[in-house]
Amino acid sequence: MKQTDVNEKSTSLRETLLTVDDEAGIRKLLRRRLSREGYRCEEAGSAEQALNILAASPISLVILDIKLPGKSGMEVLPEIKMGYPDTAVVMVTVLSEMSVAVQCLKQGADDYICKPFNLDEVSLSVQRALERRDLQLKLKGYQHSLEERVEEQTLEIRKLSLGAIESLVFALEAKDRYTGGHSRRVANMALALGNELGLSPDHIEDLRWGSLLHDVGKIAVDQDIQNKPDRLTDEEYEHIMTHAHVGAGIVQPVVNDRVVKTIEHHHDYYDGSGLLHALAGNDIPLAARILTVADAFDAMTSDRPYRPAMSSREAMDEIERGAGTQFDPAVVAALLRTTAAVVGATRSRNLRSRPVDGRW
Repeated sequence: MKQTDVNEKSTSLRETLLTVDDEAGIRKLLRRRLSREGYRCEEAGSAEQALNILAASPISLVILDIKLPGKSGMEVLPEIKMGYPDTAVVMVTVLSEMSVAVQCLKQGADDYICKPFNLDEVSLSVQRALERRDLQLKLKGYQHSLEERVEEQTLEIRKLSLGAIESLVFALEAKDRYTGGHSRRVANMALALGNELGLSPDHIEDLRWGSLLHDVGKIAVDQDIQNKPDRLTDEEYEHIMTHAHVGAGIVQPVVNDRVVKTIEHHHDYYDGSGLLHALAGNDIPLAARILTVADAFDAMTSDRPYRPAMSSREAMDEIERGAGTQFDPAVVAALLRTTAAVVGATRSRNLRSRPVDGRW
């Protein structure tokens, strides 16, 4: 046996070929030759039969006659390349149809052979097309592997960046005896509300990060103003409220758009009042509406330089009174359901109806 024949058999690796021709004699001729070279061979007498075989089992290469009854080979070629992109296609034509063969190559065919056949050329064309297919599959595998590595590295960089921002938030809180642990507590309550409201796991994760990082923008806020024991001026209030926009800008490079919007809009009032350019109602992202309630509850029940902490009962009443104005009524209802055991049945009614100069 010739060395080239040995190489052809070793490279075929029992690939499955499909010959599509309306002439049974040609199908038989090609099956006999290609089976001898180690290939598994399937046959089809029409484009419809060929598509049925392709749908039923993996085919490495199709030898496709251009002239077929019904749908032509040229018409079925795009369907094969679209539905089975990993299947090589060798077109069969006659010398007078060379322009058609060239058009088929432009449409994705891997090679063409001419009738009457030179069987050695058929074998060589099949081998070339399969080698090209194997190379394309390897390149696709390498690309997929590279994409996975890039994605892993991107996730690692994102994780490190988020960790750094989270540490910054905790460091800011640690400097202030009034807000230590605030972000973690807010995140815990926000996640409880998110689960109560039926958020998906992906949105719960976004809510977690939005809650943990919601106050990172306070790095740009004057601490003397933040901790001022007296009523804020309008200018001071506007200065403090910039932390939502600043925080959204800080996290934007390392989180998705949902987290950015959660942070940016977590001080928007449900009725649209309050901040300039604030959203209203359901235009405010649900995660931001949840965060607003969780943030307010923790702030109310914590000491601040401008007021002592409220009890849980007082905070719940205050939030319930703000349903429909500052807070989303649906989120408030979820809060009432999830914290009923903590708050108890008795509610205090001697409460403020609005936050002190914007600060709870």
